[in-house]
Amino acid sequence: MTTEHIRIPVGLPSGPSEVSGLWACAESPTATVALAHGAGAGMDHPFLIGLSDALVADGVSVLRFVFPYVEAGRRMPGPAAHAVATWAGVQAWLGDVAPGAWAAVGKSYGGRMASVACAEAVIDPAALVYLGYPLHPPGRSDKPRREHLPAIAVPQLFIEGENDPFIHPRAQFDEVVASCQDARVHWVAGGNHSFEVKGARRLALEIGAGLAPVVGEFVRRVL
Repeated sequence: MTTEHIRIPVGLPSGPSEVSGLWACAESPTATVALAHGAGAGMDHPFLIGLSDALVADGVSVLRFVFPYVEAGRRMPGPAAHAVATWAGVQAWLGDVAPGAWAAVGKSYGGRMASVACAEAVIDPAALVYLGYPLHPPGRSDKPRREHLPAIAVPQLFIEGENDPFIHPRAQFDEVVASCQDARVHWVAGGNHSFEVKGARRLALEIGAGLAPVVGEFVRRVL
């Protein structure tokens, strides 16, 4: 497997910019995904490396990338418009390099920003996969990030840890999923927001790789 360092043009509200990316083209690829990081980590987080490597080994080409705030060396996410513009740049890059249907996959914040971009018709992936959708900050179920989700027509897969505080209470999350046009949930038994299970010592690399079959099967079925 060869991973290529790339630059992705992004049209920010302040003007043209670029972000870093990593492109891994599978041998005889059966699908293509763009994989976004969460708010607290970049594209080199072991979880994303494990997931990406396992997907590529299974015939899925993967584009990893960073959002502008990471590119600038900042720790906190910038305006949502910057993330949405980045997803638009990712789609344009894939359109040139790997034309055809693709799926947007994102860990927490990255997945939520993909859903916003899709709901606003900025991007048109064939499917969306959320790796721990952050419905609300822990303990703040009064502020759910849900209004845009029913507008999304493409299939959505929520991969969620049963003990993820970002989706408790469970009844609220179930209601949100039911409000979507085409959505399903894959539960990780005992998993938290990082899919770690209490008492089971696994590296983030292994956890990411372990979710690759779930992501790959869903994406191939949709594409």
